[in-house]
Amino acid sequence: MDKYGLVGFPLGHSFSKSFFNDKFAGEGIDAEYLNFEIPTIDDFMGIIVANPELKGLNVTIPYKQKVISFLDEVSKEAREIGAVNVIKVVESSNGKKKLVGYNSDVTGFVQSIEPLLKPHHKKALILGTGGASKAVHYGLTRILGLETVFVSRFERPNTVTYDAITPEAVREYEVIVNCTPCGMFPHTDECPKLPYEAMTSNNLLYDLVYNPDETLFMHKGAAYGAVVKNGLEMLVLQAMASWEHWNE
Repeated sequence: MDKYGLVGFPLGHSFSKSFFNDKFAGEGIDAEYLNFEIPTIDDFMGIIVANPELKGLNVTIPYKQKVISFLDEVSKEAREIGAVNVIKVVESSNGKKKLVGYNSDVTGFVQSIEPLLKPHHKKALILGTGGASKAVHYGLTRILGLETVFVSRFERPNTVTYDAITPEAVREYEVIVNCTPCGMFPHTDECPKLPYEAMTSNNLLYDLVYNPDETLFMHKGAAYGAVVKNGLEMLVLQAMASWEHWNE
């Protein structure tokens, strides 16, 4: 039986395991999908060694950037993004396994947000600076043609802090994408610090969080007329793209 799985920490919130195991059962595929919860990236190669049937992996927080150093090959797009969330395990002729990295987050994000974009959506705020935010930045700038600014809780190069997000900024940067876990279950009473009262129907708020269905970030934006969307469709689309990478 082929094996696939998810690498990250923690994985209690994971959607992928149930998605893929349901897919395998429904389509009669002789495979299983497991969670590989590792407290440090140093344990990564142990997963490869201990699971010779492994054909592919997904990678999630906090290892999308750290895992790159363990890979034999990385796609051009994933290399430019600086983050990998899909690994294909290729059996070489000499029996050695080759690990190839891809990024399907950008595929899922672009396909799910593009139908919501209007001609007046020229600029976007990206909340967070982790691996997912890098895929979002690549999708918005390189594929969809928007101008972006990263927002962080901390002083970082090429970012602004939340204190700098004024009502004027929200009206100028009409698309706001939350790439942080803020508001994710069980912390549903939390949301990014933004001047929500300045938002209008011109704003589009996209939250990569999908549990709960409507985060406080989305709820507060919608109260002022903003269009809102959670990350569930992105998750499904990136999972489907992962399967394509594993089987190409």
